[in-house]
Amino acid sequence: MERIESILTALDSGEYGNILRAKGMVPAEDGTWIYYDYVPMEHDIRSGKPEVTGKLCVIGAELKEDKLEELFR
Repeated sequence: MERIESILTALDSGEYGNILRAKGMVPAEDGTWIYYDYVPMEHDIRSGKPEVTGKLCVIGAELKEDKLEELFR
């Protein structure tokens, strides 16, 4: 969860484009799942039930896709 927190905080920097919304679900190292929602300057992180696969979605303008891919790896 700390890693997701730092990623979502980094989205506020403008370095990754003008991010309007991000959300997703990713597996945690302990086998649980982390769900997150982001809007500028505000985000929510919580645990949830496992899914078959992780998902992430980033919506915005002038997105720097290569930097976003590196951030979320």
